[in-house]
Amino acid sequence: MAQTTYDYQGRGQSGKILAPPQALIHSVTPETYIPETGLCDAVKVALTLGQPLLVTGEPGTGKTQLAYSIAHEFQLPQPIVFHTKTSSNAQDLFYHYDVLKRFNDANISRINNPIEDYITLSTLGIAILLTNQSTELHQKLLPDPYKPYSNTRSVVLIDEIDKAPRDFPNDILNEVEKLEFSIPEISRTFNAQNHITPILILTSNSEKYLPDAFLRRCVFYHIPFPDEAQLKDIVELRFNQSPIEPSFSKEFVRAAIQHFLAIRKIPLKKKPATAEFLAWLTILKALQIDITPPNMMIKKSYGVLAKNVDDLKRMIKFLSDECHKPK
Repeated sequence: MAQTTYDYQGRGQSGKILAPPQALIHSVTPETYIPETGLCDAVKVALTLGQPLLVTGEPGTGKTQLAYSIAHEFQLPQPIVFHTKTSSNAQDLFYHYDVLKRFNDANISRINNPIEDYITLSTLGIAILLTNQSTELHQKLLPDPYKPYSNTRSVVLIDEIDKAPRDFPNDILNEVEKLEFSIPEISRTFNAQNHITPILILTSNSEKYLPDAFLRRCVFYHIPFPDEAQLKDIVELRFNQSPIEPSFSKEFVRAAIQHFLAIRKIPLKKKPATAEFLAWLTILKALQIDITPPNMMIKKSYGVLAKNVDDLKRMIKFLSDECHKPK
């Protein structure tokens, strides 16, 4: 019987059985999220003042997962996420009315459904309804994951706000301060209850300058890239390292972290982030590549860390130099 394998050779032969992915990690969970002390303090300040929290940092530093950690710790519904686009506007945060579908149903299919059937609530619209007592209309408008909730705060995540048009940040803060929106199609206005307003988390990759007026109305925190000790803690949590049966030896983890941080010091076009580091550890284990000491076999795994040919060449040059250093 053929053994399962990942060994692709490209020689036109058949008969191998492909093994399942060795995904030692999947996505970070609130239980495995490790915020630094400064970030915890920034969250406390934002919650105390009731102001939005703007979080910046490199991709992969945990900006997005912060919202899930906050919701988990305070037993709130799962975060309501708005993925910012270059065409986003403030109205997109509340609801969308599918007038075309309603027209087609009424004129082509001869279906005469209630207007509410063509309204889809968006991020802030959902959050505002959740602060109120549940009604039949609320149950009809709310997405299924939020139907069980009422009279509750929620975490609103507006991800990568720097992708939006320049006026978008100021516009959304004006809307957040009012926490009110109307749906003219059904002649209804919805308001958030003052004492249970949503918690707003904004993330930015600092790709574009944000307006001063917007920045003045936010609590700000920049997440630095994890240092050696923090990466070690992340590995232990994400790979369920235990003293009895660790996924990696202490020496292996130490060498991998040091090698990875050294690679990040190379002048690269795109530095690998935490997610790439964890995937890289998975590949090293799957391919049984020893990294203590550095050797040229490691270059097989660099496809996880490098995202363009120039960076790959720089990494291989760095590895070659490390391998040929005097002992």
